[in-house]
Amino acid sequence: MPVFTVHAPVDGTADLAATDKFTFVRDGFHFWAMAASVLWLIWHRLWLALIGWIVVTVAIGLGLSALGAGSGTILFADFVIALLMGFEAASLQRWTLSRRKWRQLDIVVADDEEAAERRFFDRWTARQRGLINDQWAVDRGGPPPTRNIPGQPFSKPPPMPQGGIIGLFPEPGGSR
Repeated sequence: MPVFTVHAPVDGTADLAATDKFTFVRDGFHFWAMAASVLWLIWHRLWLALIGWIVVTVAIGLGLSALGAGSGTILFADFVIALLMGFEAASLQRWTLSRRKWRQLDIVVADDEEAAERRFFDRWTARQRGLINDQWAVDRGGPPPTRNIPGQPFSKPPPMPQGGIIGLFPEPGGSR
């Protein structure tokens, strides 16, 4: 099943009025990003990725030509670049959204985008009403959690066993 990430702009609050701005990005291989990279990048408004793709493609083409590579080798290199574009298209979309200060709200597994939207909004509206005690979205740019934050479940280490020893020998200096 495809996996979708859900993104929302940070500038406004994530409420019911802003749901039309939510973006669903499907993870996985994108055929049209491989077959028509320039058009796909323009369609999704990935301008920096488009500039990078053009620079890399031209640089590799000119570099291979300067090395005296044949047209078959240059064609193979262009095919590899197109294949990489197909595999990394979703990552480029997520990178562009994070650069534009969008945050990732959730990850949804569904058959298609419509089912992903339905599944996400069912969970999201239940959370907005306070019916489910679910975790909020993880801020991917934030620092990792630490153990010295009071009130967090990970702030207290687990209690030591009765004798204070963990392992096969419950008593210090006991027989082996």
